[in-house]
Amino acid sequence: MSLNIKHINGDTTFLLTFSPLQKFPPSPYFQQPPGQFSVLVDPWLSGPSLMWHAKFLLSKHTVPPCVENLSHLPEPNVVLVSQDKPDHCHEATLRQLNPSSPLTNILAEPAAAKKIRAMKHFNPTHIHALPSYSDRKPDSIVRFFIPPLTPGGLPGEVTIAFIPAKLDVSGLHNAIGITYRPPTTANGTSKFFHSPQTSAHSYLDTSRPSVRPQNFPPTPPDSPRATSNFSITDSTPSTALSTPNSNCWSHSHASLSTSISSTSSTPPAHVPAQKTLSVIYSPHGVSFPLIRNYASSHLVSSAALPLTAFLHSFDRVQNPWWLGGNINAGLPGGVEIARSLMAKCWVGAHDEDKENSGFSVIRAATRKYTRAEVREMVGKETQVEELSVGEDLVLRA
Repeated sequence: MSLNIKHINGDTTFLLTFSPLQKFPPSPYFQQPPGQFSVLVDPWLSGPSLMWHAKFLLSKHTVPPCVENLSHLPEPNVVLVSQDKPDHCHEATLRQLNPSSPLTNILAEPAAAKKIRAMKHFNPTHIHALPSYSDRKPDSIVRFFIPPLTPGGLPGEVTIAFIPAKLDVSGLHNAIGITYRPPTTANGTSKFFHSPQTSAHSYLDTSRPSVRPQNFPPTPPDSPRATSNFSITDSTPSTALSTPNSNCWSHSHASLSTSISSTSSTPPAHVPAQKTLSVIYSPHGVSFPLIRNYASSHLVSSAALPLTAFLHSFDRVQNPWWLGGNINAGLPGGVEIARSLMAKCWVGAHDEDKENSGFSVIRAATRKYTRAEVREMVGKETQVEELSVGEDLVLRA
C-alpha cells in the first residue's frame, strides 16, 4: 500500500491519497480506484487571505498553486480544515468544491465548521465538526469504513482524530491524526468483484447520530484491533496482529459483517498482514505530551507505528505574547514528535514565504531551518522532504 502526498500550494494545502497494495483496472462503477481514499487538507488556492481587516493581517501567495481550481483535482473523500483562520479555511477556495457531491465530506475544527456552515454553500449534513480526541472516548475518533475488495475480503478503515492544544488563546495549535488500513481480497487474490452498489465512501461513523449523514447504510462493527506491547519510547514496535474468526460480505446493499478476535499473534495465511499507514498533520505544531496518549493508545492498537508521515513546519515563527506568542513551532517544536514516533518521513508544511502585511506581523521573528538542519536534528532514520508546488511524494509500506 502507499501514500501519495501532493503539495498543492506553497504553503500547507496537500492532497493525501491512500491506496491498497492491489491494483485494479478502472471500473465504470467507481469514481476512484477500489480501496483508495483521499484527503484534501486546508485548501487555499487563489486570492488573498484576510484576517478581520487588511490592517491586521493580509497574506498572499508568492508562488501560484499547481491548479487554478479545485475542480481540476480528483474529487476527495474528505476535505479536512484544521482551523478557522482564512489561510486554512479559505472561503473563496472552498466554494470551488461541488456542493452537491455525494462523495465528499467536510471535517473541520469546530470554529471552522461553524464558519463553513454559515457560507450556506454545502449540504449541512456533509459538514462535520471534529470532536476533541480523548483516549477515554472511543466516539472521539471519526471512522470511515472501506468495503472489501472482493467477497470474503476484509474491510478497510480510515480514522481521523483531532487533538487541540490546551489553553491556546490564538487557536493555531493542534494536531490531526489520520490512519489508513486498506481493504483486502479473499485469499490474497487480485481479481476484483465489480459491484455498482458499493463505493469507498459508503460508511462514515463517528458514533454520534448528529454527525452521520442520513442516507448512509448501517455502520459495520468496529474494525479489527491489534494488540501491542509497543512503547513510544522503544526503538521498534512489537505487535500482535488480530485474526478473523469469520466474515461475510454481501454486495446486494454493501452490507458487511465481520467478527474478529485477537487470540493469535500470527494471522492465517489467507489474511494479508498489511500494517496501517499513519499521518500526523500539525502545521503550527503542538508539544509531544499532547499527542502521547493518542500515539500510545490509538496508533499502537492500530499497528500504525512507526509513523508514516509527519507534516509539520520547519521554520519557527514567534510573535510577542500580546500578539499570540508562538505562531509556528518549527523544527524545535517538531523534533520530539518525529523522534518519539520514529517518523519515516517529515514533510515541511506552512513554510511558504508569503507576502504578509498588517499589524499582527510587524514584530514577528522567523528562524528558518534548512532540510540539512532538520535531518541532522531528527536523525538519519527519518526522510526529510521540502516539496515544491505540484510535487508528489510516494511513501510505501
